Amino acid sequence: MERITRKPFQGVGNIVRFNWHYYVIAFVFMMVLWWLKKSFPSNLNVLPELFIYLTILSVIISLSVSYYIYDRSNLYSFDWLKNLGIKEGQQIVNINAGFDETSSILSEKYPLSKIKALDFYDPIKHTEISIERARKAYPAFAGTQTFSTNNIPLKKNSVDCIFLILSAHEIRNNEERIYFFKQLKNALHPAGKIVVVEHTRDIYNFMAYNLGFFHFLPKKTWRENFSEAQLIEEAESKITPFISVFTLHKNGTTS
Repeated sequence: MERITRKPFQGVGNIVRFNWHYYVIAFVFMMVLWWLKKSFPSNLNVLPELFIYLTILSVIISLSVSYYIYDRSNLYSFDWLKNLGIKEGQQIVNINAGFDETSSILSEKYPLSKIKALDFYDPIKHTEISIERARKAYPAFAGTQTFSTNNIPLKKNSVDCIFLILSAHEIRNNEERIYFFKQLKNALHPAGKIVVVEHTRDIYNFMAYNLGFFHFLPKKTWRENFSEAQLIEEAESKITPFISVFTLHKNGTTS
């Protein structure tokens, strides 16, 4: 099997490539402020400059943190899998929300396992232009199956491990997300695991992404969702301070 190698700056490059409209908006905002500066009283014309510098600083910080997370950390090397007890030959499902960078890596990590890729992207619900751009730029993993979040195509007790890597937060409706996890629990083998990898709405992600951190869910919400779905949090670990890994199993089972 050909080894999957990520290119330098691939992570942060994709962020700019798929979200370039935000940077255009930021640039236009700064140009408007600069133009308005001359209309401010002399004792207040420092304010537009302040907002311009804060905007530049915010962009620099968010891109620097993104480079650290997506290009320099072990997120895509998957070294953090070593302590999760996932064995070769197990039935593994990897669920994405329209953009899949990880199924190929998982297939390399577990060559004796069958990796089933599922995609719940719905162009009616998920209207973000960035996902559309990503889908056009990267082909889907071979055999990827699309599905609806309220009808997961997995048989009961059929899967050893289910991965949700930076995808579950795209289910914005809380009740829909709880029902989604209930279905995953039913599909999980009694001794199986669900691995949820997510940014959380916390101080670290606020410092990195400013108001963009509202796109992430609070840790409290994730834990309430897991509990409602009768899933037990076996462990939480960190991939950098900005990303959490929740390892879950069925209520009443242990690893």
